[in-house]
Amino acid sequence: MAIRFNHTILPARDAARAARFTAEILGLPAPRVSGIFQVIDLADEASLDYAEMWVDSRGHHHVAFLVTDAEFDAILARIRERGIEHWADPFKSRPGQINHLHGGRGVYFDDPEGNRLECITAPYAKE
Repeated sequence: MAIRFNHTILPARDAARAARFTAEILGLPAPRVSGIFQVIDLADEASLDYAEMWVDSRGHHHVAFLVTDAEFDAILARIRERGIEHWADPFKSRPGQINHLHGGRGVYFDDPEGNRLECITAPYAKE
């Protein structure tokens, strides 16, 4: 399969703040500016781009990151150290917990704009 993910854009009222938060929690370098975007560089030449556009009342977005066990431990530690609300599920029904789906671990948390971020150590099973 030749198609690879390249980037996604998350809307934000304050793109710089949201991008800084996400980069810090994920343990990534500070975002770089590219035009109207605050860009967080990811592996495989992919990026997560925050932009101060498209912000409306239709809801927020969800992005999941596949991370190593060590990265997960560090991310979860930063979440807990900062007192950031987090959940084992996307519906916020298991606060302060993580999940153990697909033989790994997972956690959900929101960026300052309300976008739901997820970190998992095992990819979802392909059915």
